[in-house]
Amino acid sequence: MQSTDVIVVGAGLSGLVAAIELTDAGRRVVIVEQEPEQSLGGQAFWSFGGLFFVDSPEQRRMGIRDSQALALADWMGSAAFDRPEDHWPRKWAEAYVDFAAGEKRTWLYGMGMRWFPVVGWAERGGYGAIGHGNSVPRFHVTWGTGPGVLEPFVRRAREAQAAGLLSFAFRHRVDGLIAENGSVVGVHGARLAEDRVERGKPSSREPAGDFEIRAQAVIVASGGIGGNHELVRKNWPERLGPPPLHMLSGVPAHVDGRMLGVTEASGARLINRDRMWHYVEGIENWNPIWPMHAIRILPGPSSLWFDARGNRLPGPLWPGYDTMGTLEHLRRTGFDYSWFILDQQIIRREFALSGSEQNPDLTGKSWRQVAKRAIGKQAPAPVEAFKRHGRDFIVRDTLDDLVVGMNALAGSQLLDVTRLREQIQARDLQFDNAFAKDGQIMAIHNARRYRGDRLVRVAKPHRMLDPANGPLIAVRLHVLTRKTLGGLETDLAARVLGHDGQPLRGLYAVGEAAGFGGGGLHGYRALEGSFLGGCLYSGRVAGRAAAAAVA
Repeated sequence: MQSTDVIVVGAGLSGLVAAIELTDAGRRVVIVEQEPEQSLGGQAFWSFGGLFFVDSPEQRRMGIRDSQALALADWMGSAAFDRPEDHWPRKWAEAYVDFAAGEKRTWLYGMGMRWFPVVGWAERGGYGAIGHGNSVPRFHVTWGTGPGVLEPFVRRAREAQAAGLLSFAFRHRVDGLIAENGSVVGVHGARLAEDRVERGKPSSREPAGDFEIRAQAVIVASGGIGGNHELVRKNWPERLGPPPLHMLSGVPAHVDGRMLGVTEASGARLINRDRMWHYVEGIENWNPIWPMHAIRILPGPSSLWFDARGNRLPGPLWPGYDTMGTLEHLRRTGFDYSWFILDQQIIRREFALSGSEQNPDLTGKSWRQVAKRAIGKQAPAPVEAFKRHGRDFIVRDTLDDLVVGMNALAGSQLLDVTRLREQIQARDLQFDNAFAKDGQIMAIHNARRYRGDRLVRVAKPHRMLDPANGPLIAVRLHVLTRKTLGGLETDLAARVLGHDGQPLRGLYAVGEAAGFGGGGLHGYRALEGSFLGGCLYSGRVAGRAAAAAVA
């Protein structure tokens, strides 16, 4: 039997942050992880690396005036907390916005992290000043994307390992927590057979023995449920309509929620399990790594969005404005897919793909490659690769041919070319001058008032049916599972609470397992850039709290 000061269950970003806070305080730590060593860093490795900052130097250089008060108003308008169990999530939300407006950037900058100078504008809302959405751009892409976020924490973890304070127990699956005299004092489970499978691919679950590790505290950093479609459907809320029969996965298969059940079985309270964050702009990866591997399109605001029958989505359900509102609307159409229609000018300027592997210029920290995004008629190379190889992309010179291809892909005759042409022509007429009554066109004009969007993100207004802007492109979009917004309820010290509202001694939870803090600091909707940030913040809080509690 092995013993240590603190056990961290999960070698993702939040677990690494908690571990280095503990080792900085001189505590001995074992990180237990069911996946092989090559998957160190977990989901964060695959991310775009977006971080939510408030009133940052990058914002100010782009002419953005932001404040803690504005960010908190946006957060609360989006979260829409409305339950008794939102007590701790609300407190975590307030603390996190303070962190994002305060020392978060300085802390990360001091470890060598840097950000792309153009700040992105995600989740723009459109329901009014009190409703959902970011009033200003706040999405800061880390230079190096997800691996760039992980690098300082992996480096410091390896330094702690070399110093004898940190050890990794890869291929160790936790099957239960050990409790004695009302305190959690360790974990037990199965040692899994060695597996050299590449990062992200499903690994073997063949057991090769048992293990038990004792400690004064355990920190659960095991992630959410996005890779487990059965569990996603089980927790799917009625307010979003029926769950899709067909979904894609935005996370690897090991993100299965298993450890949440293990922790709940030990008396922990799991709250807001019906709150989840799934994207509606998912496309099948033509070169998949994990099962049902999907990539999310990060769209600018100019693509026309249609449901499966060819009905244009109502405002403000435009690309990039309201993820959950669009998901709810589409789930009530009776179909598991929708369509973007756009042209080459739009895809060249406005399409980005989420994920470190889909952005080799940013991930590889190459300014030369980044500069190529702004020149020529081609979209970034990964986007052009999807145009050529992705089964969800249809490229044609005329609308008649495009609709024939769309119906063939869907295996139906739901789309009528005359009706689609009528809607697209009406949209095109709105660009004859700077005035418009179409909400999406007004949103495009507003976006181009922001220097960053005008320079690198939003296409110059133009007529989509003009052949000079072609070819025309249709993209079939699927629901893509991603984040669990609910989780283990925790107080502001990241201590897990039981059903009586009292802390379970010796047990902490961080990252997605804790709904990124408190059991769901995002409430019903996220402002983006706040998932990695929630891992960073909750991991830091738990590491420091556990270090203080462990003698």
